[in-house]
Amino acid sequence: MGPKSTAPPGLTSFLKILNKNENKHDTNAHIELFISLLSRRQIRNSRSVAIATAELLLRIIAVYKWQDLNQLITHIKEVGNRLMAAQPRELAVGNIVRRVLGLIREEYEGDSKAGNISVYSDPGLDSITGRKRGESTSVLFSNLQPLPDGGEAGPLKPQMARSTTFAHQGAQFMSMFSLLSHPSSSGPFIPPATLHSSAPPIPTQSTTTATTATTEPPPPPGPTHDMKPGIIEGLQEILDELLTVDDQIASYSLDHIHSNEIILIYGSSLTVQKFLLKAASKRTFTVIVAEGFPNDHEATHARVMGPDPIDDDDTLDEVSQEQFQKSLAQAGISVILIPDAAVYAIMSRVNKVILGTHAVLANGGLLAVAGARTIAKAARDHSTPVVVVSGVYKLSPMYPYNWEALVEVGDPGKVVPWEALGEIGEAGGEKVVSVLNPVFDYVPAELVDLYVTNLGGHAPSFLYRVVGDHYRNEDINLGV
Repeated sequence: MGPKSTAPPGLTSFLKILNKNENKHDTNAHIELFISLLSRRQIRNSRSVAIATAELLLRIIAVYKWQDLNQLITHIKEVGNRLMAAQPRELAVGNIVRRVLGLIREEYEGDSKAGNISVYSDPGLDSITGRKRGESTSVLFSNLQPLPDGGEAGPLKPQMARSTTFAHQGAQFMSMFSLLSHPSSSGPFIPPATLHSSAPPIPTQSTTTATTATTEPPPPPGPTHDMKPGIIEGLQEILDELLTVDDQIASYSLDHIHSNEIILIYGSSLTVQKFLLKAASKRTFTVIVAEGFPNDHEATHARVMGPDPIDDDDTLDEVSQEQFQKSLAQAGISVILIPDAAVYAIMSRVNKVILGTHAVLANGGLLAVAGARTIAKAARDHSTPVVVVSGVYKLSPMYPYNWEALVEVGDPGKVVPWEALGEIGEAGGEKVVSVLNPVFDYVPAELVDLYVTNLGGHAPSFLYRVVGDHYRNEDINLGV
């Protein structure tokens, strides 16, 4: 009997290792394994990297024991920095880490507003005010939060978009609505500038007396609430989103694809394929496919002409394979496969260009398969709309100040065979030819007309709002 076959290193094998009961507490080994897989590019593609990152953080949070919020956030940031350092061009790692940090903060805020969580684990500190027990608390500041470095709590700066409120929200200041509803109130008027200043108001005898008279005593601290179940439930929702994001995007296909249209696609994006298959159920149209030589042409031929082999990084074993293996031609779509050099000549006949993406940046630009920028420029010259389909998990809050650093360079042997490269690459013992094979292209925002995500359609100029809804300002920079 032959030796037992083992699964090749990849997403499926990594998830199997995470799910083993005997290894579930050894999170450091899981982190090192994931770093190794990222560095060797054995787990690649945004969706596979995002799933692996979310599963790893789920295991870490499930077994990690923390004393306060800062300790948990600092640990997650440290893990995230290690993962991003292993593969800086996989922006999906940082996206998932930031969403998990935002999930932790939102869970904490919800519990703190409900009054059922102890803010500080130090018994010498009061769980409501954050001050040492016995100190004067005549004036309560309602914007106290622990510093990111774990220091003593201080006043929250007003320029932060969102804040975590720890202190009791008392009626310390009288607003215009309060004056109209309580005309007999004798509290002193405090100008609005005082409310928005970065420094806390200086307590005087009059303000102290008014605060004591109008503010009810803070409620007693509630029992310590375990945040783990809520955080784990939120992580499960993120994982469910990653598994269903393509179907959610495909549900908008009938709004953007119409009958008798000629659509140009580029590469072998699974999201684009499902987008077209969904529209083909009720629309009749023609698809022109540019092959994407030299990095993507084999996968493109497979997706267009017949059942494509399921890569470990494309999907999970428990997901149905039938829909993935259904090619465009088998679905009844008229498909024309063209070389990349014919794109400009055929663009005048095209009604719409649909592109997949590797990552979407906050300014509306994107990283896509090498050659996508050329196609987008050709579409702009012919006034052909460019539609990009992408899950929200690919949307990064980073800006492309140095977009060339985000472009990955692949195997030059795919451009020029190694045998020919050896013959022409050296002359007289000196290197005379340098061959570069970029894997991705950066497409600027001005070449894109519409983004279709699992949340609907968005203009490139609107993506900053989507970034603000999914990432917290304090988590944009993951420095610990």
